[in-house]
Amino acid sequence: MKTWVKKSIVIMVAFLTFGLITPTHEIWDAFDQGSSNRASIDSTPGIGTAVAAETENNWDEQTQVQEEAVDYSATLIDAAKEQSYIKFGTKIGPKISNEFDSIIFPKIEEAIAMTVASLDEQSLASLTISEKPSGHYGEKIFNVINNATGTDVIRFHVRTEKRPLEGYYYNFHYHSAEDDFMAHHNLGDIYWNKNTPPKWLS
Repeated sequence: MKTWVKKSIVIMVAFLTFGLITPTHEIWDAFDQGSSNRASIDSTPGIGTAVAAETENNWDEQTQVQEEAVDYSATLIDAAKEQSYIKFGTKIGPKISNEFDSIIFPKIEEAIAMTVASLDEQSLASLTISEKPSGHYGEKIFNVINNATGTDVIRFHVRTEKRPLEGYYYNFHYHSAEDDFMAHHNLGDIYWNKNTPPKWLS
């Protein structure tokens, strides 16, 4: 058999099976010796099929391990940052983003991490971030909610404060279910300027 035909068959098999099944020497013998041996090769249990089945089983196991290893804390953190920037809008966000990312958000991450540290995997999986920050001059950025009970676990707020002779500041803080949301846990302040800041979500 010509070399280019053999190469074409190898390429075709590799392409159709995504490289999982490679042609064995028995196949070449069958081509070289004629059609009389092809029936005996076909009746032999296929090595390629066993390899494909084993590969599929390995793939299923890897997928299952990846699904079990979901980092719920990271998912919460990503959603928290997204909701924060939704609240800031296009007028406030660009002006405070550097200070927020470097000073405030690491403290938000720390507060979330402390809150979820004592939870088991099932409780952690039931946590989610609220998706409607308050507009106008409302304080709510987002809440961490336990979907199983429907209750808030921790609430993150930002308050606009006018300080005499200084101007406007954004005070970031949170309230926790541990003390029935009574205590004001300060995360830090970001200075705006002396002019009245725009409304949230604008």
